[in-house]
Amino acid sequence: MAATLYVKTGCPYCAALRDRLQAEGKPFSEINVLDQPERVPELLKLSGGERIVPVFVDGGRVEVAPDGG
Repeated sequence: MAATLYVKTGCPYCAALRDRLQAEGKPFSEINVLDQPERVPELLKLSGGERIVPVFVDGGRVEVAPDGG
């Protein structure tokens, strides 16, 4: 199962994490919550109710704003 990265347009923390994951060769799918607002409830569940990005999900591990978002 591929990892998932939740982002929003213009977020420098999201861009930094995306760049790091790509540099590491880590496969992931990306969900932009501004382009897909129907995914926001899913994001809120993962982040403990916080409207914050990036959120990175890899298997059972969830990292909320791992690069300072």
